[in-house]
Amino acid sequence: MKSALGKTPRRPPLKKTSHTQKDPVGVYCRIRPLGATDEECCIEMISSTTIQLHAPDGIKANRNGEYKETQYSFKKVFGIQTSQIELFEDVAKPLVDDLIHCKNGLLFTYGVTGSGKTFTMTGSPGEGGLLPRSLDMLFNSIGPLQAKRFVFRTDDKNGMEIQGQVDALLERQKRESNQQSTVPKTPSSKQKPDPEFADMISPEEACKCEGVDEDSCYSVFVSYIEIYNNYIYDLLEDAPIDPIRPKRPGGGTPLQNPELIPPQSKILREDQNHNMYVSGCTEVEVKSTEEAFEVFWRGQKKRRIADTQLNRESSRSHSVFIVKLAQAPLDADGDHILQDKNQVTVSQLCLVDLAGSERTSRTKAEGSRLREAGNINQSLMTLRTCIEVLRENQMCGTNRMVPYRDSKVTHLFKNYFDGEGKVRMVVCVNPKADDYEETMLVMRFAELTQEVEVARPVDRPICSLAAGRRHRNQDGSVLNQLLDSLPALPACELVDPTDEQILPRLIEVLERRHRIRQMITEQYTRTANTLKSMLQEFDGHLVAKENFIQEQRGKLGEKDKIMFNQKNEMDRLEKKSKMLEYKIDILQKTTNIYEGDKRSLQQELESREQRLQRELSERKRMEARMQGMVSDTKHQWEKECMLQPSYNTPRLPPTTGTPIRPHHRRSHSAGGQRWVDHKPLSNLDLDTVMQPIIPNAIKVSAASEKALSKCHKYVLTHQELASDGEIQTKLIKGDVFRTRGGGQAVQFTDIETLRQECPTVSSRKRRSSGDGSGQYNGNKMDWNDRENRVSCPHYCPSLIHLG
Repeated sequence: MKSALGKTPRRPPLKKTSHTQKDPVGVYCRIRPLGATDEECCIEMISSTTIQLHAPDGIKANRNGEYKETQYSFKKVFGIQTSQIELFEDVAKPLVDDLIHCKNGLLFTYGVTGSGKTFTMTGSPGEGGLLPRSLDMLFNSIGPLQAKRFVFRTDDKNGMEIQGQVDALLERQKRESNQQSTVPKTPSSKQKPDPEFADMISPEEACKCEGVDEDSCYSVFVSYIEIYNNYIYDLLEDAPIDPIRPKRPGGGTPLQNPELIPPQSKILREDQNHNMYVSGCTEVEVKSTEEAFEVFWRGQKKRRIADTQLNRESSRSHSVFIVKLAQAPLDADGDHILQDKNQVTVSQLCLVDLAGSERTSRTKAEGSRLREAGNINQSLMTLRTCIEVLRENQMCGTNRMVPYRDSKVTHLFKNYFDGEGKVRMVVCVNPKADDYEETMLVMRFAELTQEVEVARPVDRPICSLAAGRRHRNQDGSVLNQLLDSLPALPACELVDPTDEQILPRLIEVLERRHRIRQMITEQYTRTANTLKSMLQEFDGHLVAKENFIQEQRGKLGEKDKIMFNQKNEMDRLEKKSKMLEYKIDILQKTTNIYEGDKRSLQQELESREQRLQRELSERKRMEARMQGMVSDTKHQWEKECMLQPSYNTPRLPPTTGTPIRPHHRRSHSAGGQRWVDHKPLSNLDLDTVMQPIIPNAIKVSAASEKALSKCHKYVLTHQELASDGEIQTKLIKGDVFRTRGGGQAVQFTDIETLRQECPTVSSRKRRSSGDGSGQYNGNKMDWNDRENRVSCPHYCPSLIHLG
C-alpha cells in the first residue's frame, strides 16, 4: 500500500525553449561470462555495437516451433573480456567530468538477477566498479581545491548555504563533541574501512579531470537511499536502539540489527527549481575517496538482501547513491569564498543499482519474498511505461502525461528525463540459456530506451573575482621583467665632476638605458597603434554586426507582420470554413428532407397509377362482360321469339270461372349470375306467371350496399296500374359495379313490362275473326291471351348509386 504522504502537489514544469538540443539516452550492454564452460550460451557478440540472441533448443521444443535469431544494437557492447577500467572510461568518466562542470548525471544498471549489476556498479577487491572509480576521479580532480569542513551546509530544501570560517569552526567543534559523547568508549573509536574493499583501485588506474576551475572552492556531499516495496528508506540514518523490544527476527527482509527501531520511510518533495529530492535524507560531507566509500559501505550493510533460487545474495530493493558537488567562486584575493548564496552551484550524480527483474515462478518466492518480487516488477514496469510514453510523445508529437508518480523510482528521476542532465544505462545480461526469455524482455526495453531523447544540459558559468586578480598579477610580472632587462647602473661613488673614468661609463649606461627605453616606447607605440587599429576594426565589425542585426530584426519584424496577417487570414478562412460547413450541414439536412418527401410522393404516385391501371382493366373487363351480356340477351330474345306460340293456336278454355294457374316461370334474362331481387313492401303477390322467380337471388325490400357488394346483377320489381285498370309489373334490371370511392353503383340496362288479362272479365274478351280457330267446344268462348314484353337491350343511362 502506498503512503499517502509519498506524493507532493503537482506544479507546472519550467518552460523550455523549443530549440534546445537533445541527445538520446546512452544505453550500453555488458555480457557476463558463463559460470561453467559446458553451459549453453544464447548470446553472441557480432560487433562492438551489436549482439545476437539464439533461442535455446529446449525452448524450441517446448514452444513447438523455432524462434528467429534477433539482433540488438547499442551505443557500445562490452564483452566478457572487458575490464572495469575500460567500462568506466566509456560510461562513467564523462558523467564525472560533467559533474565537475556543473552538470547533472544519472547512471543506472538494469538486468536480470545474477547478470552482474552489483559487480558492475560496486566491483570487488582489485576490480573496483563504476561507483568507487567515480569517487576516486572526483577527489583526484578537486582534492587541493576543497573547502574546509562545514563551510558549505545543506538547507534541508535541496540547496546549499555558505557560512563563515568562524561559524564553520564552531559547528565543527560542536559536531566533534557530540560524536565523542555518542560513540562508545572502545580501544579504537574510529571505524576502520572494510578490508574486503580496502584496495578497490590500483594507483596506476587513477584518473583525473582536466580543466578544473582553480578559482572556485568545492565540497562533496553523499547520501545513500533504498527504495523497498515502493517506500524510501535512508541507509545512512542512525536508527536508535529500542531498549524494550527484545531481539527477534523480523517478518520481512532481515535487517543487520533486529533490536534497532525500524527506519521510517521518507517522502519526495519538489524544490523551488522543480527538482525532486528526498526530504529529510542524511547528507554526509566527505573529503576523500576512502571516507566516501566508507560511508557507502556503511549504508550497504543495511541494504535488504535475501537468498533466492537464482542468487545467494539477491538485492531486494533499488539502491540510489547520490554524489552532490557544491562549488562557489573565491573573492578577489583568492583566500575566502564569496558569501553569496546565489553564486553557489550544486550538481549531482546519481548511481542507481536496480533490483533484478525476473519471473516469480523461477525464484520460487513465497510470502514476503513474493510480495517483494511483485513490487520490484511493478516499479520496473512503471519505468518501462514512462519510457514508452516519452518515446510516443517525442516520435508522434502527442502530449500524453508521463506516469512518473506511479512509482517512487520514476518520480525521483523525472527531472533527468525532462532535461536536467545526461541519462545513461548499462544493461547487464547473462548469456546462459535459462535466462533467455527474461533477457529478451530486457533487450526490448533497452532498445526502446535508446529512442528516447533527453535535453542537453546547458553550461553554468561561474563568475570568479580571483581570475581578474591573477591576470593583474600576470601583467605586473611582465612589467617587472621589462624593468629587470634594463642594464644596471655601475656601482661607483662620484666625487670629482671631472672624473674621466666614472662619468663616461655612467653616460654610456644611461644612453643604453635611454635607447632601450626608446625601443620599448616605439614598440609600445606600435603595439598601441596595432591594438587601436584592431579595436577600430573590431568596432567596424561590431557596427556591421549591429547593422546586420538591426536589418535582420527589421526582416524578422516584417516576417512577424506577414505571419500575423497570415494568421488573421487563416482565422478568417477557418471561420468562413466553419460557416460553410454549417451551411452545408443545413443544406444536407434539407436535401434529406426533400428526398424523403420525393420518395413518399413517388410511392404515392406509383400506388395511384397501379390503382388506375386496375380500374382501367376492371372497366375493360366490365365492358367486355356487358358486350357478352348484350349478345346473350339478344340471342335469348331471338330464341324466345322463335319459340313464341302463334295467336291462332287453340287452347283449352278454363274451367268454371276459376283462373288458370299455370306453372311459374323464371325470367329468361336471369342468366347464371347472382342477383339482388329488390321487391318493395308495397308490391302485391299475384301468384301468377307475372311473378318471376330468380334462383340464388338475395331478396331485399330496400337496396343496401351490403347486398350489392355480394351480387353482380340487380332487378327492381315495380307495380303500377295500366290505362285499362289492370296491374302492370315492370322489372328494371342493371349491372352492379364498384366505384372509385369504394361504394357500389347500379347501371340500368333493361326493363321488362309484364301484363295479364283475365278471361272471366267481359271487357277483356275478344272475338277472333277468321276461321274460328280460337273456339272451344262446349262454351263457344273465344279468348286470346297475349304477353307483351318491352325490352331495352341498348345502354340505359339511368343509374342508382349506393355508398
